[in-house]
Amino acid sequence: MYFAALLARTEDGWEASDTELDDVETLSDLTDLAHDASVDEDTVLVLIEQEDAWFGVVRVDGEEDPRIYVSDASAAARSSYGEILLTDELLGREPGDDVADLDSLDLDGTEDGEAEDDDAAGSDTAVPHGPVGDSEILDDLGVGEKELRALDAEDALSSIAEALGASEVLETVR
Repeated sequence: MYFAALLARTEDGWEASDTELDDVETLSDLTDLAHDASVDEDTVLVLIEQEDAWFGVVRVDGEEDPRIYVSDASAAARSSYGEILLTDELLGREPGDDVADLDSLDLDGTEDGEAEDDDAAGSDTAVPHGPVGDSEILDDLGVGEKELRALDAEDALSSIAEALGASEVLETVR
């Protein structure tokens, strides 16, 4: 089960809204959703969790590029919503690496293929286990890198909201 919410900072504190990710296919779509929720181009956090597996935070500050943190990249990679967050840049890959690998394969069926080479090529594109992204994403909001990395996927979003002083508004959309 998934849960996604937007927390937008306002003069009066945080405003929360639940969000449907069904129409979100890319990080750009998600960023646009955050911009729509923004008040005076202030900070918007997109919080996503898959029950007991992983959580992600996307932070949009005005027109700056979004900052992303994912608690477990390998778990998120098995999720359609996680794939939105796991960009090539976040994973340290060059955009289009997968395309280049496919172009270099001889798929006419005449080759026996060498498993060792296939394994070596696959390891370059493997998604790491554990956290990826900007672990300092919430430092200025009261959740330091050490605290963020220590959060358990089961209660991470509640812990983050509590540190922000936004527990009640998050619970209203849960």
